Amino acid sequence: MTIWAAEVCKAKGLAMVPAPNRRAALDHLRQFVPRAGASYASNRNTDPGPGRPAAVSRLSPAVRYRLVTEQDVVAEVLGRHSFNAAGKFIQEVCWRTYWKGWLELRPVVWQRFLAERDGARDAMAGSADLLAAEEGRTGIDCFDAWARELVETGYLHNHARMWFASIWIFTLRLPWTLGADFFLRHLIDADAASNTLSWRWVAGLQTAGKTYLARADNIARYTEGRFAPRGLAQEAAALTEAPVGAAGTLLPLAASDPAAPSLLLVHHEDLHSESLFAAGAPVAGVLAVCDPALLWGDAARRFAGEAVADAATRAEAHFRCGSTLADRLDAETVIAAAQAAGARQVLTPFAPVGPVADALARLEPALAAEGIALRPVRRRWDAGLWPHARRGFFAFDAEIEGHLRAEGML
Repeated sequence: MTIWAAEVCKAKGLAMVPAPNRRAALDHLRQFVPRAGASYASNRNTDPGPGRPAAVSRLSPAVRYRLVTEQDVVAEVLGRHSFNAAGKFIQEVCWRTYWKGWLELRPVVWQRFLAERDGARDAMAGSADLLAAEEGRTGIDCFDAWARELVETGYLHNHARMWFASIWIFTLRLPWTLGADFFLRHLIDADAASNTLSWRWVAGLQTAGKTYLARADNIARYTEGRFAPRGLAQEAAALTEAPVGAAGTLLPLAASDPAAPSLLLVHHEDLHSESLFAAGAPVAGVLAVCDPALLWGDAARRFAGEAVADAATRAEAHFRCGSTLADRLDAETVIAAAQAAGARQVLTPFAPVGPVADALARLEPALAAEGIALRPVRRRWDAGLWPHARRGFFAFDAEIEGHLRAEGML
């Protein structure tokens, strides 16, 4: 039996995240909504510690796997608050959208990260300093506590993530890619875009020359005096890299055949197929896959595994067809499921840059050889907002209100 993260946290009296199913995520969202206005804006930077009430929603695992979508979250919030009153929270929700769009337009940054991470792993093999950082034995009180909290719970407050990354890079002088990898291996909510680009931002790579310096007084203030770190770096010289290159374009996707019998392929990047495909879509069967090789850590694998099972149950009811769970996203598995359903096309939510997108790219020619078309479908939310992620976040932020109005949400 798997144990989902919220039960682990509950048993230890630690930070709670929603259970890995849509009903629990919606309940969690609706309980938070009254606090999404001024309360969130005023107190969101405070990290009171595990097991204590905080101003943040802790919805990130549910949003990361789209048990609830960004549109779900914003719509619920706007049902209680004005856009201006909840602007800070809506902005934070849209950071995840921005990061995904930014990386989608510059996929080379993800490939560069993977290569640099692997090189750093080889160079740091057996490093006592790296091991001490990962095990929380550096002697820096806050950093060590966060390292242990992350490993035990799969969660860290967003402000703590920034402090942690800054100390890792500028005080401990460890490779940023290995810090990003440490987060990938332990955060339940880690995704390729948000994690990689947030670490790059702290390091001064994402916005060239702009770094984030963790300061002892700031940490003491926003952890309510829990920590008094000593020996932190007093300056943060930006890291440098070869130019990334200009942003690309968001390529159109081939249209699906509205009449062709289809297999719905559900993967962990988007677990609310009911809002992406109409109940009348020609879905003859559902294949829901949680491939552990496409997730980085055990906590994420446990959470995603149960979330995928929940998504399969919902999809089966929505489309009134059978569903199958699988643990491999490969050609053999998908072709067998498509043929069993009599499907000539495979419908699936579009996967952003990362391991699932790579797996789908490998699938496409193998499916085509069997006369089966792979048809990813991109959400309107992504299609409307990702193209605006060509520059910095503030230019992107200026487009959010207009997008919400165009979608009838304001």
